Amino acid sequence: VFGKDVTLILILNNLSFDHKTVKVDMSASAVLYTRRAVAEILKATTSVDLGSKQGKHIRLKIPYSYYGKYLTTDKRIQVTALCEVMHMHGAKLLVEKTIILEDTNIIIKIPRQVVVNKAVTLEISYANPLPEPVSRCVLLVTLMNQQVKINLAQLAPRERSKIYFEFTPRRTGPLQLQVDFSCDKFSHVKGFATIAVAPA
Repeated sequence: VFGKDVTLILILNNLSFDHKTVKVDMSASAVLYTRRAVAEILKATTSVDLGSKQGKHIRLKIPYSYYGKYLTTDKRIQVTALCEVMHMHGAKLLVEKTIILEDTNIIIKIPRQVVVNKAVTLEISYANPLPEPVSRCVLLVTLMNQQVKINLAQLAPRERSKIYFEFTPRRTGPLQLQVDFSCDKFSHVKGFATIAVAPA
């Protein structure tokens, strides 16, 4: 989840009866959805001894303090591990994984019944998932082809807050609601909802 430390485990298994030493070069980078690297976040090298038919786990922890300032709106981290078996004529294996950090920031609560031409109030809750305060918070609500920009107070670390948004639907059928939350530390955290408008 975005704002939390990321922990990965690399599992190495020696399938032979021979003792092996494996050098592992690990790196993590913030990337775009095109996989183009934006910034290197972490680099680590370790060496593992594997006995006959033995398996070992290597844990890689990426703290939020390492990746937070480099992440793009795609919220992707690419992790690579280059494993080289020593004294085996340079036998190498490359392992890659792209992590997409999830947002759990926006929750939209809609009343059980929404009726045409009757005012309705929605509850929109939003959160700061980070271990540090955020400011310049803005909520952009898009509904019925109209956008409403709402400036919000700053949020303390891990704080959740809510606003109440009132509108009057002018036609029956489904309405698409989009909420976009931005602040000084991250932007474009989105929430969506479909509102079913019943006849009067």
